[in-house]
Amino acid sequence: MAGEPQPDCLFCKIVAGEIPATVVRKTERVLAFRDIAPKAPLHVLVIPHVHYPNAAELAAAEPEIAGELLAEAGAVARDEGVEDYRLIFNTGAGAGQTIFHAHVHVLGGKPMTESMV
Repeated sequence: MAGEPQPDCLFCKIVAGEIPATVVRKTERVLAFRDIAPKAPLHVLVIPHVHYPNAAELAAAEPEIAGELLAEAGAVARDEGVEDYRLIFNTGAGAGQTIFHAHVHVLGGKPMTESMV
């Protein structure tokens, strides 16, 4: 069911504390943690606690949480002292999405190129 934790979802397991992550920010509805294979000096994933397969479905079902996801992404960059950063949402396997739980990549700390993610 949409919004409910999925037993086979890596990010749902991270939210539940079943899999460790290096958490940089946490709110009641959003979690931010460092990517295990960073593409930039700052590479943090920001995810909602609720499970939706992609950002568009999250925004359609729970726009307040989608807004908080974006606000927390900006807060991550600010906390890390990065002024210029990129936010990336991949939607679908053809776009590079490998974990089908809505999330945004926050990348920064070096000049950005098209091939980073």
